[in-house]
Amino acid sequence: MSNLRSVDVDIHNETAWVQAGATLGELYYRIWEKSKIHAFPAGICPTVGVGGHITGGGYGNLLRKYGLSVDNLIDAHIVDVHGRILNRESMGEDLFWAISGGGGASFGVITAYKIKLVKVPDIVTVFRVVRTLEQNAIDIVYRWQFIADKIDNNLFIRLTLKPTDDKQKGTKTITATFVALFLGDSRKLLSVIDRDFPQLGLHIEDCKEMSWIESELFWANFPDGTPPDALLNRMPGAKFLKRKSDYLQKPIPKEKLKSIFDKMIELGDTELVFNPYGGKMNEIPERATPFPHRAGNIKSSMQQIGRKKERKQRTSI
Repeated sequence: MSNLRSVDVDIHNETAWVQAGATLGELYYRIWEKSKIHAFPAGICPTVGVGGHITGGGYGNLLRKYGLSVDNLIDAHIVDVHGRILNRESMGEDLFWAISGGGGASFGVITAYKIKLVKVPDIVTVFRVVRTLEQNAIDIVYRWQFIADKIDNNLFIRLTLKPTDDKQKGTKTITATFVALFLGDSRKLLSVIDRDFPQLGLHIEDCKEMSWIESELFWANFPDGTPPDALLNRMPGAKFLKRKSDYLQKPIPKEKLKSIFDKMIELGDTELVFNPYGGKMNEIPERATPFPHRAGNIKSSMQQIGRKKERKQRTSI
């Protein structure tokens, strides 16, 4: 499928046809070439393939504002078992529904999707702040659980927990990293944080204003000043790890957070990533697409443990 990678952007109608073999980075770059105020709600890893991402639902840091990738589909092309190339009208609504978040499965070979582009402001704001146990991380993480899915829909704050060395004390600690995308300027962002999440202790110096395409580079951990065409690189870096995802419908109590932190420190190379839901995700019925994880979920969690390529032993948390 990697040769099926064309992206045809129609800014006048705010749509695009994207073939299944294109990467998210290629899609974002082609949108940016045509417009600086349009985007598409999808993931933050630029080397992920569009076809697989969309068939699985497609979540990213615009989901609280615009929902999932599948919530912004218009049409598709699929090759069925008889070799016919079908669009939404000829395949019928049942099959179109199934390929809008139902997984690749055996429905046919999806060759392209027609997507609806969304508006983003000229300037967005991002931040990445880190808090340790010594900086009251448990209380901050605990509070984040109560506001992350209810805060301004223009704001998405991802939380990552990871054990690390405290070099001063010669012990292990936990870092809580808060990474955010806000569809607006830094002063508006600060007013939202000061009102709803003052425990974070965010300062204007922590915030970076940039274009939406630059925010994609930021979230993909490219160095500052990296040109947008870096998103066209289709070769991902090598990582060997095990991941498992889940959903949480209630906040984790403080004492349980402490137990989780202790276990992570004991295991070592582990990571917990929490993505907030709420916003648009609460407005879309769970049966609108095959992706049912909507209202009632305050966040998704991703548990990760690193491993060397040759290591066979597996550990889970």
